[in-house]
Amino acid sequence: MLDGGFSDIWQGIARAAPDRIAMVTPSGHRWTYGRFAREAGALGSRLSGLGLRPGDRVGIVLYNRPEFLITLFACLAHGFTPVPMNFRYRSIELAGLLMDSEPRAIVYAGSYRALVADAVAIAHEAVAFIEVSDEGTATSEAIPWDEVIAGDGVLPERAPADGEMWIYTGGTTGQPKAVRWPAIEMLRSKLFSIYDMNGLEQPASLDAAVATALHYGRAQLVNLPLAPFMHGTALSLAISALALGGTVVVTSSARFHPDAAVRLALREGATQIVVAGDAVAIPLADAAERMNVTLPLVSSVVSSGMRFSASTKHRLHLLGDLAITDIIASSEGGGFAVTVTKGVGDLPGRARLYPDAVVIDENGRRVDDTVGARGMLARPGAIPIGYFRDEERTAAAFPVIDGVRYVMPGDWVIVEDDRHVEMLGRGSAVINSGGEKIYPDEVEDVLLSHPAVRDAVVVGVPDERFGEIVAAAIVLGESGTATQAELAGYVGERLAPYKKPRAIVFRSRIARGVTGKIDLALLRAEMVQELHERADAPS
Repeated sequence: MLDGGFSDIWQGIARAAPDRIAMVTPSGHRWTYGRFAREAGALGSRLSGLGLRPGDRVGIVLYNRPEFLITLFACLAHGFTPVPMNFRYRSIELAGLLMDSEPRAIVYAGSYRALVADAVAIAHEAVAFIEVSDEGTATSEAIPWDEVIAGDGVLPERAPADGEMWIYTGGTTGQPKAVRWPAIEMLRSKLFSIYDMNGLEQPASLDAAVATALHYGRAQLVNLPLAPFMHGTALSLAISALALGGTVVVTSSARFHPDAAVRLALREGATQIVVAGDAVAIPLADAAERMNVTLPLVSSVVSSGMRFSASTKHRLHLLGDLAITDIIASSEGGGFAVTVTKGVGDLPGRARLYPDAVVIDENGRRVDDTVGARGMLARPGAIPIGYFRDEERTAAAFPVIDGVRYVMPGDWVIVEDDRHVEMLGRGSAVINSGGEKIYPDEVEDVLLSHPAVRDAVVVGVPDERFGEIVAAAIVLGESGTATQAELAGYVGERLAPYKKPRAIVFRSRIARGVTGKIDLALLRAEMVQELHERADAPS
């Protein structure tokens, strides 16, 4: 059994091959594995000097930058708990994460200085600020990143066995929850995707993992994440690439620029591109087609957890001899099933369970060998501790059945032959828009605070690019007036911009049953029909 974590493998590579390239940016700056470990050591030493001890949390408010991965390395190696946070949040939303996780330090980009300062003030948290300069100079209250990494410091020989990493997920509630992953279990949960899916034997020890990485390396794997590290998929693929001694091409931008991504992929010889379903893949394909180029070195395109249509996959397959890996996964459990297509002829493809994934029906019985059975995806083994400070939801999502502890995020499937499954969806109202989870109640609360709104219901409706978009049915008060643009702007001023309604239908009333419940399926269908008619109407 592999008895270490990601940071132990990275440190082993740094010792054995310090000049191998770990990270590259669009500006051409390169981090060797030696530099990667050296800067992580300096950061870890500075955090220790600030009084942090194993188990203390470190907030990360960064877009995709090398400093994100360096911070992760330092934290995992020292046993500090890295906590990536959504840089798209408004200050009140970020403050909620701070009050929940209580970090002792925050590493953030200078462009988010005001966001972080406001959030810390709201949360009344006492934290150390480490500012990565991307806009002006650091404030007097912050420690400049460049000063930190110029210092001395070495990484511990081995990471603490009880270290953790937290990933916030919107889940099925309005308040994001921190999923507590033991660092060792995080690596163990990804052994299949790191090794088996790359045709490699799973290592039995850290020495074997380092030896595999030294043999594999950059020639086989140059990873280009086009989704943000703050979400599990891009971060998971990046740290996995580093565990194989590969190179991560870091876009170093808070926004996705498809033309620049295509040029970067070609310049750096990317072999693996990580997208967020159609939301990223469609503009990426548009850019490649507009530029009249292919992606000859790309052998793999990976997405997880959101809509990735067969039509978009078709376009990507035409750009090169590449496999598309579409993973059914969650922050709570990693991968459960995967659809792999190696060419146009494989489309649309079929989802197949991971070797350690099972299907459990509503009576708690395993049915993954019963064709036609309906059940919920589950995994035993290398799984999280649970949700931070939420025993009730931990018990629900991590049940013990016949003495075995599983993770069951809530994805329903129908079992097909040869461990294939048909996805039915998640039994909750959460909206997944471009990889971002949005809880309708949170948006409804803001809409209902508008003086002109008497009633509001928010649902997700299908969208070609983002999978779903936020749509709202609105009832205005008798004397209230408001336009769609006004209401969307009102929400956007109070919540992250991706949470604001992209479509609004106005109603004289919203039908509710005697208990106040709404037939959401019917309302959603009516709204979809109205929006289609509106789109088809002559201008």
